[in-house]
Parts: sequence; structure tokens; C-alpha cells
Amino acid sequence: MEKQQGSAYRICLILMAIAVWLALIAQFYLIVINRQASVPEIIVRYFTFYTILTNILIAVACTVLLLKPVSGWGAFFSRQTTLTAVAVNITIVGVTYNIILRFLWNPQGLQFVVDELLHLIIPIAFILFWLIFVPKGGLKWTSIFPWMIYPLVYLTIVLIRGALSGYYPYPFLDVTDIGYSQTLINAGGITIAFVVVALLFVAIDKMMDKKATL
Repeated sequence: MEKQQGSAYRICLILMAIAVWLALIAQFYLIVINRQASVPEIIVRYFTFYTILTNILIAVACTVLLLKPVSGWGAFFSRQTTLTAVAVNITIVGVTYNIILRFLWNPQGLQFVVDELLHLIIPIAFILFWLIFVPKGGLKWTSIFPWMIYPLVYLTIVLIRGALSGYYPYPFLDVTDIGYSQTLINAGGITIAFVVVALLFVAIDKMMDKKATL
């Protein structure tokens, strides 16, 4: 894919990799200095955020495609299905934050910059990357089923750990506050949104492929 896209492709990967890694490091720094629990607990909590995990996926993907494109991991991250799955997940991150979570707090200073990067700028940048550089025409409607493994595993782990520790990373998953029924309803709603977004990406893929062959 890199040979086909040239310098614009590499520049895009470089900019995204730098932006994502800096945002992730800055967010880790902020969560540590503003901690309300022990450092080991804060480190674990850092990795319970879907936003963090999905942005890490983008950071790793961009870095691997830049530094090790001709490798097993390079082949994995260059697949259309892999990059589309990442695009779907980061879209869910952006949509969920900007519709549900943005209005629940008012970050300032560095936290504001980091939040905008992780929840708005990077999602938009990766979606544009997918639209422009990822080859089209290889997706099927059934491609969405493997993509659902990651969010479902995430949800399971968060609920199990929350039951053991009492900590939930998001208010709409906070069983202690809203109960299991509402939590499962919220999770079901996000799952439906995930399926809709995933199908939309497949539809766009098919549409762009059809236009390219005309």
C-alpha cells in the first residue's frame, strides 16, 4: 500500500503517529499527577479507557506501517479489514464522547488539548486517512462480525473488573451508580451504534469501489 500511495501516505502516517503518541503520553502524565488512587491502580485505570486503547491501536498501526511495513505486523495492519476495524472503533470513540461525554465536564489547559486530540482531531484524521489511502472494494457485509470481538471483550473485562474493584471508566457503564439493567441497556445501545457505523463503512467501501470502476 505504501508504494502505491507515496510520500503523502507517509506524511499522513508520520503526523498521526506523532500526534497520537504525544496525546497518549500527555494523558498518562495528567492522570498520574491528578490521581486519586495509588499509581499502580491509576496505571491500570488508564488502560481501561476505550479511548486510550483505541488510540493506542492507531499509534501502533501508524508506527508499524512506517517502520516495519514489510513484516508480519506490517501485513496485518496494512489489511483493509484491519484498518477499517480501527476506523470504526475510533469513530465510535469520537461519536460517544462528543454526543454523551463532552458536556459532562469542562477540561482546561493541557487536558483540553489532549481531549480534543484523542476524541476529535485524531478520529477525524484517521477517518480521512481511511477514505483517502486505504484500498476499497474488499469488504463484505459479514466483515463486521470479527470487528465486534474487540469492543465485546472490552465490555466484558470492564464489567468484571468493575464488579471486583468498584471502578468503572465511564458513567454509562457505572453499575454502582445506575445498576446492571441500565448499564446493559446503554451497552446495547452502543453495540447497535457500532453495528450501524460498521455497516456504513462497508457501504462506503462498496460505493467508492463502484465509482472507481466506472
